[in-house]
This record gives sequence, C-alpha cells and structure tokens, in this order.
Amino acid sequence: MVELRLKRITKKFGAFIANDNISLTINQGNIHAILGENGAGKTTLMNILSGLYHPDDGEIYINNKLVNINSSKSAIDQGIGMIHQHFMLVPQLSVLENIILGTQGEYRLKLKQKKLEIQELIDQYGFEIKLDAKVEAISVGMQQRVEILKVLYRGAKLLILDEPTAVLTPGEIDNFFNILRKFAKQGKTIIFISHKLEEVINLCDFITILRKGKVINTFENNNLNPQQLANMMIGEHQKTNLTKKSLSFSETILKVDNLVVKNIKNISFQIKAGEILGIAGVDGNGQQELVSVIMGLIKSKKGKIKYKEVDITNWGIEKIIKQLSIAYIPEDRKTTGLISSLTIGKNLILKQYYSYSFNQWGTLKKKAIKIIENEAINNFKIRGVKPNITVGKLSGGNQQKIILARELSNSPQLIIAMQPTRGLDIAATEYIQKQLLKARENGAAILYISTELEEVRKMSDRLAIIYRGRFMDIVDPNTDLETIGLLMMGVTPE
Repeated sequence: MVELRLKRITKKFGAFIANDNISLTINQGNIHAILGENGAGKTTLMNILSGLYHPDDGEIYINNKLVNINSSKSAIDQGIGMIHQHFMLVPQLSVLENIILGTQGEYRLKLKQKKLEIQELIDQYGFEIKLDAKVEAISVGMQQRVEILKVLYRGAKLLILDEPTAVLTPGEIDNFFNILRKFAKQGKTIIFISHKLEEVINLCDFITILRKGKVINTFENNNLNPQQLANMMIGEHQKTNLTKKSLSFSETILKVDNLVVKNIKNISFQIKAGEILGIAGVDGNGQQELVSVIMGLIKSKKGKIKYKEVDITNWGIEKIIKQLSIAYIPEDRKTTGLISSLTIGKNLILKQYYSYSFNQWGTLKKKAIKIIENEAINNFKIRGVKPNITVGKLSGGNQQKIILARELSNSPQLIIAMQPTRGLDIAATEYIQKQLLKARENGAAILYISTELEEVRKMSDRLAIIYRGRFMDIVDPNTDLETIGLLMMGVTPE
C-alpha cells in the first residue's frame, strides 16, 4: 500500500523550469488526477516518480519514508508502475518477452509458467493480446495494453496512468474504470493523467492542477464541471462550439476501390472536396494499414487508389510528398512524425528542405527557418521552448503541434489525419479542430481517424465504422451511440 508525498520538487532543463517547487500528497486508496495544459510539467513530474529523471531539488516520501528513486528499477522496487503515453517497449521482442523483461526471477526463465500467469491477467481484464506476437507488428493501441500488463504483472501498488483510455471504446472505458475503482478499494493508489475532463470528473477522488510547472490547487472532486476545470488549467476559457458550414464542392479528391492489404479487406470509399470522412473504431482494426497504403508506406495486394483523376496505387511516399498536395498527420509522432534530435525549425521543413525557400547551394537558410519556427511557436502555443531546443525535449502535446504546423502550412487539398489531437489540451485541441474545419471550408478533403468517438462524430460529415479491416457501415455522425458501439464491436444492429 502506498501513500506518496512530494516536497519542493524542482526540475530544470537548462534555463527552463519544468517543475517549480512542487509539494503534493497522494493518499493511499485514491484515484488522483493531475491536470494541466501542454507544457505544464505533468510528464516531467511523472518521469521523476518513475525514475527516468532525477529532481534537481526536493524530496519524495513513500509511507512517510524518504526514498531515492534514481532508476526505473528503484521505482518498481518502491511499488510504482507507470504506463507511459510514449511506450517503453522493445519492438523486436514478443509481447511476452516485453512483459517479463527486467523482472527478477530464478536462474531459469520458466516461460511456460510466466505465460500462464500473464494469460490469466489478459483473461481477467479482457485484453485481446497474443503473447507470441512481436511488438513491432501490433498496433499502438495493443502496445498500450502491453504496458498496462507490464505494471500489473510487476504487482505495482501505485499506478501512474498517462492518457490510458485513448484506444478504448465507450464500453471498454466503463469496464476499465470499474477495474481502477476495484484497485482503489484494494488499497492501491492511482495517479490519472488525462485531457478528457469528463473522465476525470467521473472517475477521480482528488484533482491537482499544474500550471507552468507549479501546483495551482489540490482539491476533492465534488460537483465540478469541465468548464470549471478548464478555467483552472488555462485561466478563463470560453469553450467554443465547432460549427461545420454547408458546402457545395463536387470534386472527388480521394477514391479507394476494393482495397486489400494486410488487415484490410475490400474497403471502398470516396471523399469529396470540402468533406470530412471520419473513421471510428477500436485501435488495431486496420486503421494504420489503411493510412499506410494510401500514403505509399506499404503496397496493396488488390484494389485502386485515386487522387483526383490520378491512379496513385502503390506510389512510394517520396513521390506522393513531392508531387501531390497531401498532408499526413501520423499516429506515432515520435517514430514517423518527427526527428527528435533536430530543432523545431528543421522539423518544420522536413518535406521541403531542398526547396530554394530554405536551401541555397546546399546550405540551409537559418533566417528563413527561424521565421517559420517563430510563427509556429506563436500560432500553435508551443510552450517550454528555448533557442535551438530539439523536439525530443518537448512534451508530447508540443511535438504534435509541430507536426500539425508543418502539415497544414501549404494549404493541402487532401489531409490524412491520424489521431490529430492525441495528447493535446483543450485549447490546443480546439485550435487544431478549427484549423482543420478552415481547411475543409477552403476545399480540402479530410480523412479523420480517431479513437476519440465524440471527437470524430463532431468533426465528420460522414462516419465509417471499421472492424477487423472492414467498413461495417458508413453512417450519419449523429447516429445514436448504441448503434455505433455495436458496429465497433462487429455487430450489425437489427
């Protein structure tokens, strides 16, 4: 059983103060939310608790005992398990190997015994995971479930959950919350980080607000509403209602006919200019493969893909980027969206670094790059930056903003958006959604893929429900949640 107390925790990165004199108590048997906008210091603080960072100043107490958490192992030894927003997995190893990696045991691994033990956890919590599958071959959603199993298998008594519901259906979220409440009743302590304020209100016992690295307030969750929490996080914030104007564009921008590829079975659809086709479904049902084949990352086995009147089936991604007006917002910003070791400006020009605007006789134009970097920082409210900072040192939300700034900069005619607001705070999410709706009004066709059901319903003109590589149906986004939920589970309503 774990009670956690932090005293005057401070962490700096150069001149930037990520955590500023933070003092906080997390009581045993409670679900405690940590809220704050992007760059508020949430991830840094959790990385300190999980042993990835060491504070520059301050003390950590567990059950009133001063502890030194200087590695992931020491955090685990103290009963702390963190499920990271960015996964800590070895792609080349199997699910089973990743779960047992780093655990203590006897001289022999006893894989059969461990497999049985982990399979019991899988069955208990309803995770559909194949233990023999390679991590590099499974979806991002499945990888998150592997992370959950890792901390459960290690017997963690304090669980840190960073955006844990992004890949679950409404029904699965309810089930997951019931599991967390059961953990709390058993005396386990849970730190819950989420940008979904309704979830925080429904689940958590206490809430702490961080702003610019400091604790603003800690209070019991009692008769609160999302607007109140948003105001505490970012100051007075008036939530805007997104409106989709009726448009009359007629040109078909993207047409897909009978597409077959790994995990995709005879999918057909088209998107017109000024239209958003949303795709809803539990992560791992073929969404990534569909996007990958359209963008030329993998080849199709059958079917055709047309951009306007051009057959682009099995074009490579380099040809697509150079010849077509397509923006691509990838699901995994760290591995396919950005180069972590480069600056913000250099990441912004990845698709046009060779153009005269940024390159003269093989030398990059530093002044031109700095101009677009400053514009992106201001327009997208990228926080915690300093001169020449590399994007790998920024928060996940800030990294996502850089990708969006790059991809929307040249008024693309087709936008493929895969989880475009994942990890973003309220203000940033609204900003991104407004930018996408503005692009729609200017005639862009948008393929909008998200596991956030309410978000994809709100943004879409038509909504495709995907299950195991097939479109179950394409429906009106206002279709009732029960019907959509059944389709997401592969059930056709009578």
